[in-house]
Amino acid sequence: MSSTALWHPFADMFEVKSSSFCVTRAEGIWIYDDSGRRYLDGTASLWYANAGHGRTEIVEAAAAQMRELESYFVFNDYTNPPAEALAARLAELAPMPNAKIFLTTGGGEAIDSAAKLARQYWSQRGQPQRTHILSRGNAYHGTNGMGTSIGGIEANQAGFGQLVPETGRVAHDDAESLREAIERIGAENVAAFFAEPVMGAGGLYPPEPGYLEAVAKICSEHGILFVADSVICGFGRVGSWFGVERWGLQPDMITFAKGVTSGYLPLGGVVVAEHVAEPFWNEPGRVFRHGATYSGHPTVAAAALANLDILEREKLLSRADELERPLHEALLQVADHPAVAEVRGGVGLLGAVELTAEQLQAGALGTLQKTIRELGVIVRPLGKALAVSPPLIITEEEIGLIGKAFAEGLDTLA
Repeated sequence: MSSTALWHPFADMFEVKSSSFCVTRAEGIWIYDDSGRRYLDGTASLWYANAGHGRTEIVEAAAAQMRELESYFVFNDYTNPPAEALAARLAELAPMPNAKIFLTTGGGEAIDSAAKLARQYWSQRGQPQRTHILSRGNAYHGTNGMGTSIGGIEANQAGFGQLVPETGRVAHDDAESLREAIERIGAENVAAFFAEPVMGAGGLYPPEPGYLEAVAKICSEHGILFVADSVICGFGRVGSWFGVERWGLQPDMITFAKGVTSGYLPLGGVVVAEHVAEPFWNEPGRVFRHGATYSGHPTVAAAALANLDILEREKLLSRADELERPLHEALLQVADHPAVAEVRGGVGLLGAVELTAEQLQAGALGTLQKTIRELGVIVRPLGKALAVSPPLIITEEEIGLIGKAFAEGLDTLA
């Protein structure tokens, strides 16, 4: 494609306008370009193709729903059967008992919904001054207004001017940093703390042992809402439905998206603990004045339900557990390469290879990503590393192809 009218997200359009990579079809763990060449989708598209590509069951569920009721809103007292069924299913799967489900159209909307709900919750509880929201350095929480403001990747905030006030970040791997920030601001002024179970776009960092449990305890001690951003980690990516179960957590809210439909249609949402929903559900006149046109979209909900059926029937959550070690070992094979600074992973089907400072300064990250793509594997640059997050249907043999491509690609670096 020599030119385009499409403005790509996170892209240098000066370069992309004349050199885009066109994907035309996909099946299983494979994608195909416009010349017919196939590539192993080592990133499950953008972290989301958990059930793999080309699942006709999901397609047929969406088509059948469109023939019956393609779309209708769920504002006020309106509802539809697929949205009701999906909310009930997600509430049953959630680690918090009697949870409520607020549906959105993606992860960024889910983050903004949870942040606004946290502030509104405290207002309803007679503490309207509790508006400050904390998050972690190097975190990614989408690019909507609140998500950009609480995100910890500085490049994603540059050039946008004043963002949402009363937000702040703490060290991403030090629980005491959170405690110190709370004490400095005053717990009575803090509404919520957001954290990804495994940090994704910031470079793919699994949590230090005990970190998530420690920050959850600190939030509880100070009466602060703990919001787990499981947009990436949910629906089998780390071996459980919402990611947090691996660490025995029961957050006050969980944001989700991506794997809930395996990306077949856009959907996100917030799992809301019973005590957070209580003032809105049990007292008249307390309205959460927030929502999106396509929240509870029946066709999208039908696709999500079919996707959840596949994840359950094919036991793909346990498959992520089974394959996390083979994936980590495949990447560890390049740990001693002179161009490699660190290999991260060992938590579900997530992994990253970080390059040395010298290689990064030489611009090797982008070069290596394209070299590995030419070798037939899709990987993604994140911070100082190249990350992988393959579909949960991948086999151990196919994981070996990822490791082989990394090894061959690294050997091309000067």
